[in-house]
Amino acid sequence: MSRMLRLFAPKSVAVKPQLLREAVPFVLEDGRRIDVLRVRDPRAKRLKLSVDERGARLTLPWRASLVSGERFLYEHRSWLTAQFAGFTQPGIEPLAPGITAVLPLHGAMLPLRWTEGRVHRAGVDESGAWFETPVRASAAASARALRDFYEAQGRAALGRWMPQYLAALPRPPARIVFKRTSSQWGSLAPDATLALDLSLVLARPSAFEYVLVHELCHLIRADHSRAFWREVEARFPAWRDERDYFHAEGRRLKAMLRVLVG
Repeated sequence: MSRMLRLFAPKSVAVKPQLLREAVPFVLEDGRRIDVLRVRDPRAKRLKLSVDERGARLTLPWRASLVSGERFLYEHRSWLTAQFAGFTQPGIEPLAPGITAVLPLHGAMLPLRWTEGRVHRAGVDESGAWFETPVRASAAASARALRDFYEAQGRAALGRWMPQYLAALPRPPARIVFKRTSSQWGSLAPDATLALDLSLVLARPSAFEYVLVHELCHLIRADHSRAFWREVEARFPAWRDERDYFHAEGRRLKAMLRVLVG
């Protein structure tokens, strides 16, 4: 090709590899059949198997063969069986307007009353929780309203706890956001944005408060050194009890939120 032709020839554009996902059936050692989400990730450096409230996930580097992934899965079959054996089912059905009778909140299962109204509203009174929905409200719209209700409950709890901790911090968080996460309960970004997992609203209040204190202490120490844990201990001496609570109940809490808000 001449120099002039090369000058006007269309340039080739490199196509970036995309995440590829597919469900793979797998039989555990106890005979249970599950689906493992197999993900080919161009950013992955090694094979990885994980389990959370959504199920099992096998991550493969882009150039890894499917055979190596299958072998890796069978090599960890005992571990996977143990993970599912210890998995606590959420114990709650998807939100159904007019039907769902209980609502998890602050470590308890509150009786839930349904009423009709022009817009979605929810609240808590001495009798439990109440949910007001339009007559033709869809389950999806009600789930979104429930998510808003849970976030409002979370922010109300923060409003009660934050004042007692702020005075001893070098600076307050820049802002606080609620998110749905698969593993973390909280995080502090470099810009001092504090992110909290929304399912904390379903946990017992002391566990929720512990996560808040933990993340606030990262404003003092951006690590998990002994000095960091001394800061946590000084503010929340019972933090070990709450850590054990999350080890026992964490998956169930996240699973409940996933079932309710989709």
